Amino acid sequence: MESLTPSRAAELLDRATASRILVIGDLMLDRYITGAVDRISPEAPVPVVLVEEESSAVGGAGNVAANVAALGVGCTAVGCAGRDPAGDDLRRALEAAGVETDGLVLTDDRPTTVKTRILARRQQVVRVDREMEGDAPRELAAAIIEVIQDQVARADVMVLEDYNKGVLVPDVIAAAMAAAEQRGLPVVVDPKRRNFFGFEGATVVKPNAKELSDALGDFLHPGDSEWMESTRKRLGCENLLITLGERGMALQTASGGHVRVPTVARAVYDVSGAGDTVSAVVAVVLAGGGTVEEAAVLANHAAAVEVGKAGVATVTRAEILEHIGSL
Repeated sequence: MESLTPSRAAELLDRATASRILVIGDLMLDRYITGAVDRISPEAPVPVVLVEEESSAVGGAGNVAANVAALGVGCTAVGCAGRDPAGDDLRRALEAAGVETDGLVLTDDRPTTVKTRILARRQQVVRVDREMEGDAPRELAAAIIEVIQDQVARADVMVLEDYNKGVLVPDVIAAAMAAAEQRGLPVVVDPKRRNFFGFEGATVVKPNAKELSDALGDFLHPGDSEWMESTRKRLGCENLLITLGERGMALQTASGGHVRVPTVARAVYDVSGAGDTVSAVVAVVLAGGGTVEEAAVLANHAAAVEVGKAGVATVTRAEILEHIGSL
């Protein structure tokens, strides 16, 4: 395919600002505790971190939503949080990122998923997780489905972002896909192992290489168009977009087209959150009327910007366009 020009990219991003994207999935709160290490604990052979700074940000599906909002596109996040202080922090973090929280379902059944990273001199020392990974109980799933059916009327594109934390159970997936089909909405899916083959009919399924290899139980052949087409049909999606890290991306389209998108990252500082950025930008480009091929190329540029930043981060329209124009 032809390269994506800065003017065409700008046109697609500008068009998308009149749209609204519904992001459904596992919402998380990322906490960061940063400090200095000057000694080893006398109690155990571990570093002692003297805390200097603490901060919070949205993670998981919330990071996809934050990336959408950072591009100036309306976004509503649908998921659950516990009735706990972390749930309050998650709501505030989403709102601070410009994401609507009307779709946030509060529950007493499970705590808010929190991932706390302790860093010293920008290096992660340890991560502490608070979460419940089991499937959402029937009552909670029903409440999430009700929110989806209410919110879908305002959406132009739907994103299903699975982190295997229990929100995207089969009933929720089926209801979301049915609601999108009824409204004719494109659906972008980032699947995980538990329900990997449950998104038949999706517009774009976007696994990374490890996720897809684990799900198939086999090696990947992203350069083989016949293998890509067979895998696309097995997943039952219109378009299959595999992110391959330093090898870029591989796209197989509904029309049988096979596209390799080479990496354009100039420097890789931290790959955390790059997949979320790709999901968000693919959805935004589709909302702006772009093709799947254009969505893949523009998302590849956005990911290149994101991996040049420390930690999980969002990217802006200006950063993406600058990156495209610099090559």
